[in-house]
Amino acid sequence: MDDLFENFRLELRRGCLVLAVLAQLRTEHYGYTLRKALANQGLAIDEGTLYPLLRRLESQGLLVSEWREEEKRNKRFYRVSPDGAAVLDRLLQEWRSLNASLGGLLKHYEPMEV
Repeated sequence: MDDLFENFRLELRRGCLVLAVLAQLRTEHYGYTLRKALANQGLAIDEGTLYPLLRRLESQGLLVSEWREEEKRNKRFYRVSPDGAAVLDRLLQEWRSLNASLGGLLKHYEPMEV
């Protein structure tokens, strides 16, 4: 049962990551500061998940990036593109609609005794 729960938990989190990353990248970040900002909001994400997601979102035109030297190291800074901002707005509308629907469905939910 724990394995099943963990699979569902990961699936639920995966569905939220694009929205979270796009929202956070309204302000420019490089990978480490993005991970830290997400973790500070309660959404920890490991490097093996984050960096492929960033590359995919950039290849889809939702992010733009540039290499810059900071603290004597080259770092890749990411931010939302205009297309990414449009997708973020639409995803946020969808999120709010789903959240309202789930809120109504679960309003009177009480855990079942097992």
